[in-house]
Amino acid sequence: MSLLQRIGRRSGGLIFTLLVVLGLTGLYLYHSFYSDQPEIALVIGEPYEDMRQRSSADIAPHLPGHAWYNAPKTDAHLRFTDLKYGFVTPPARFFTVSFFRNGTINSVRMSPQIEPLLYNDAIKIVLDLQDQWRKAGWVLTKGYRPLVNTPEAHDSLRKMKGTGITFWQADDKYQVMLNMARFKDDRYPNEERYLITLAIAKPWVNQ
Repeated sequence: MSLLQRIGRRSGGLIFTLLVVLGLTGLYLYHSFYSDQPEIALVIGEPYEDMRQRSSADIAPHLPGHAWYNAPKTDAHLRFTDLKYGFVTPPARFFTVSFFRNGTINSVRMSPQIEPLLYNDAIKIVLDLQDQWRKAGWVLTKGYRPLVNTPEAHDSLRKMKGTGITFWQADDKYQVMLNMARFKDDRYPNEERYLITLAIAKPWVNQ
């Protein structure tokens, strides 16, 4: 093997190692950033009070004998704690946790953002969530496709011809609805802003 070949192979190995290190560093920073912020940590079907004890974000207790919902008292991200199907969202301002009369968690509905976002920022969140689900073993609900970042999809959302909506599920345990739509924000009348909606519950579509 020539000296140039050896140098090339060594350089390739160093580049690959560097990419791995950078990827792991980015993942660490990503989760460290969220772990330092108030969070609601839960799984669908568990006792509401278990969620309150586990979460760092302040949220009111459930109402015994009532089916209702509460919202965190501060912006908070969601950490879905299922050991296999877990995932993490960005901080949310709109965030509700619903519970049954018996005090178990029924569903979550949230917008994983602090405010309506520009398209590039919104689609980045959408793609990251779908990537987390895919890696954790979630699959698309039959009949649905993932949301994508293509000129055609963006144009459809921009012209408000409809919303980008998809459903993913974790076996027969959970299902998520992910929706992205253009949103008129009076604070930014000349900007193209988007709102993401996320809902989680036991499977309720195509069952």
